[in-house]
Amino acid sequence: MDEFQRKTFKTSDGAELSYISAGRGKSIVLIHGWSQSAQQFKYQISAFAQRYHVIAVDLRGHGESEKVTYGYRISRLSKDIQELISFLQLEKPHLLAHSMGCAVVWSYLDLFGQDEIDRLVLVDQSPLYTSRPHWSSQEMEEAGAIVTSEQLNEMVYALESSSAEEVTRNTLASMVTNAMSTEQFEWIVQCNFRCPRQLAATLLYNQFHMDWRDQIVKIRKPALIIAGRKSVIPWRSQVWINKSIPDSELEIFEETEGGGHFMFIENPEKFNRRVLQFLEKA
Repeated sequence: MDEFQRKTFKTSDGAELSYISAGRGKSIVLIHGWSQSAQQFKYQISAFAQRYHVIAVDLRGHGESEKVTYGYRISRLSKDIQELISFLQLEKPHLLAHSMGCAVVWSYLDLFGQDEIDRLVLVDQSPLYTSRPHWSSQEMEEAGAIVTSEQLNEMVYALESSSAEEVTRNTLASMVTNAMSTEQFEWIVQCNFRCPRQLAATLLYNQFHMDWRDQIVKIRKPALIIAGRKSVIPWRSQVWINKSIPDSELEIFEETEGGGHFMFIENPEKFNRRVLQFLEKA
């Protein structure tokens, strides 16, 4: 990633964020998922920068950004993105978000409106991760719920314990297809460990309790929804998002196409081609 220029920006509450800036033209902001980093978009940054001004940010506590001890809530992360867009004076940027990054986008739209954003690329995020006891199987599928409250509490406890690294590895192993190389998987793991486990646990707890369904149905921007058939995120929840956003398209990567949670790493050629095709309709 040395070929990409790194810059820093300080948020209104004093957190120094690191971001990659590459290319020229209309801006696209890349927002990574929980415990990930901007670096994991390396295959997208180089491809997109040929046509766009790409900004890939390390959220607070992640990657090369400052490990402050506060602000690990989706709402604060969306405020960070809003401040970065304002600081860089980006004019109606596209937003591409993966996993928890989608929740950051949904929070941004909720708090700051849709007027200053152009197109959305939403990659593999459940509207609500934590199930409710009375739900039908259809409600579970549409929400994309993957844990109960009890299971979430156990995950958070494990991330705060001495077994945090093992838990992280096991969690990530469930997110990739069998075709991923050991080297590639290890790289993803090391990107994750750059976010201290205690901070990651705090953010996970907040993220998993947020229900975005009422916000998703209000989106009136063109959106591309990308899912993986073998992802830990139930693909039917991505169908629900697609049906809920009037001007949206859905692309599901099959298992043979690297269709796990990290399809943009496992099959960057198809991913980049599909995203650029969508953006060029703007």
